[in-house]
Amino acid sequence: MKPKIHPTVHKTSVTCSCGNKFETLSTRKDLRVEICSQCHPFYTGKIRQFTGANVGRVEAFRKRYGLKAEELNS
Repeated sequence: MKPKIHPTVHKTSVTCSCGNKFETLSTRKDLRVEICSQCHPFYTGKIRQFTGANVGRVEAFRKRYGLKAEELNS
C-alpha cells in the first residue's frame, strides 16, 4: 500500500432505525442505517414466499380478462 493515500479506518458504531446497534470498521465514526439484519424481511423470515398454491402470472391475466386457454392460442 502506498503511504498517505488511504483513508483512516475507525471502529464504527452502526445504529439501525429499529434500535439495533453493532460495531464494525469503517472510514466514518458513526453510521445510521434504515435496515439491518435484525429487521430485514429476508433475515427475519418474514419475506413473502411464492408457493404452488398461488396463482401464476398467466392465470391471473386470464382471470382478470375472463379468458380461457383456448382463446389465447387463437
